[in-house]
Amino acid sequence: MAENLKECQVACKATLEQLETVCREEGVICKDLGINKYNLCDFEVEYLCNYKKVVVSNGKTPGRTPEEFYLVKWKGYPESMSTWEPRKNLKCVDLLTQFWEDVHKELKRQKKRSIPKKLDSAISSHLVQKAKHRQILRQWEVHLNSLGTHKGRISVCNEVDSEGPPKNFTYINDYKVGEGITLTEVAVGCECTDCLDNPVDGCCAGASQHRFAYNDSGQVRIRPGMPIYECNKRCRCGPDCPNRVVQRGIQYSLCIFRTDNGRGWGVRTMERIRKNTFVMEYVGEIITTEEAERRGHIYDREGATYLFDLDYVDDEYTVDAAHYGNISHFVNHSCDPNLQVYNVFINNLDERLPRIAFFATRTIKTGEELTFDYKMQIDPVDAESTKMDSNFSLTGLPGSPKRECV
Repeated sequence: MAENLKECQVACKATLEQLETVCREEGVICKDLGINKYNLCDFEVEYLCNYKKVVVSNGKTPGRTPEEFYLVKWKGYPESMSTWEPRKNLKCVDLLTQFWEDVHKELKRQKKRSIPKKLDSAISSHLVQKAKHRQILRQWEVHLNSLGTHKGRISVCNEVDSEGPPKNFTYINDYKVGEGITLTEVAVGCECTDCLDNPVDGCCAGASQHRFAYNDSGQVRIRPGMPIYECNKRCRCGPDCPNRVVQRGIQYSLCIFRTDNGRGWGVRTMERIRKNTFVMEYVGEIITTEEAERRGHIYDREGATYLFDLDYVDDEYTVDAAHYGNISHFVNHSCDPNLQVYNVFINNLDERLPRIAFFATRTIKTGEELTFDYKMQIDPVDAESTKMDSNFSLTGLPGSPKRECV
């Protein structure tokens, strides 16, 4: 009996921050939480709650000098232990800058011109809610970046409203295969040692009687509608092969941001993107067209859908990114998009199940929103009309784009 109890484990419902708070309140040292006798009483500013000016005597010159004080919420401590601290004691420049940005925005919203000596309770409460909201988004941001091994970093920003991470949505970096669907892994690979300059039998693309898709800078050089065959895990070449682009994942830092014109979330680039370079994949759950039809009726009643038909050769399968997806879930529609769809094959060569990759149609500037046409038509001569379901995001789920041109 004792032996069985020794192996018994119970899940803890408290977060690490909550456990850290308890330890500091009770003066408990915990190695797993990184709390030791040297940092048990350390104080780090988590966020600023309030502000006031207090007239104090400096003890040196006659008269009384007003001094700035801030109400500080300390990291790892409950709000009840927040304290008023003089500005001279605070080294958190970024938090101070953010605090005053929030103050000025709220005063402007209330049509107040001057900064009061003490903030009223309504403004203070607003500042605390903004700080807590940023924490939630920051935690989500950390979670998103913990899931991928790609170079590009994902940030999250919402300065528009109080909307947080989408509910009933799981972030994934690869297809989630639905019931009754099997992805057949590739059995052979190329024998090239230099796939770009000295391809053997045309490399992987040549084996399928197609052109090599990329130049030496990793930019796509074939027209939309033509498939991309990348080197796979059976190939002789290494991970730095120029024919491994999409499989390396997102290379640019991107930001999921809240739009200010009612289109929910959007995605913008945090760095310049070159024309014809890979940006991201459209990832979601692979389902049959029959299941897509069933879900489509449900989504129609909700006013939105994330169904993307995989109709490279046949219309048998669909990608549903409503509840499982990656950053592409948040990309908005535009009638003048800066992203173009390509069908890509890597470790699965079943032409009914391509990977959907977005490449830049032109140079995209830092800070520019990324968009694609939900009803994009690729050259019909090749019968490759990869497109979104016609009802894609007609009115928009919470946090989803709306069907309008930007």
